[in-house]
Amino acid sequence: MNIEDFLDQLDELLDKGIRMPGGRSIIDVEKLRAIVDDIRLNLPTEIKQARGIVADRADIITTAKREADGIIRAAEERAKAMVAQEEITRLAQAKASEIISAAQTKSREMRKAAQDFVDDLMKKADESLTATLAELRKTRASLKQHGSGTARRDGEK
Repeated sequence: MNIEDFLDQLDELLDKGIRMPGGRSIIDVEKLRAIVDDIRLNLPTEIKQARGIVADRADIITTAKREADGIIRAAEERAKAMVAQEEITRLAQAKASEIISAAQTKSREMRKAAQDFVDDLMKKADESLTATLAELRKTRASLKQHGSGTARRDGEK
């Protein structure tokens, strides 16, 4: 039996008591003492059970708190890792943009240098061809002049 059962017996004993005028009751004192003794004998067991329940509850709360703290720490670490990953991604994107910009600048410089080189080459070729053409014209004019003089001499003979 447990304490509740003994308390129920006490209630029954009080209900079975003989009612007297003035609101008093007569009850069997021996039965009352037997029930009180049973309560005293069983009280330590009930208290031990209650203490065990309280201890279990405390253990459960401690374990739950420890698990919750672990989950929170893991979530914080994951959040930090994600922020770090995001920072790495952002830095990588910035570096990629920087590299692309530098490559585009270098490409423009190389294109301009190639155009300048080709323009210089064509200018030199133009100057060379112009000089050669001038020399050719001079030689031709000289040949014409020599040819005319020779033709007159042949005609004079």
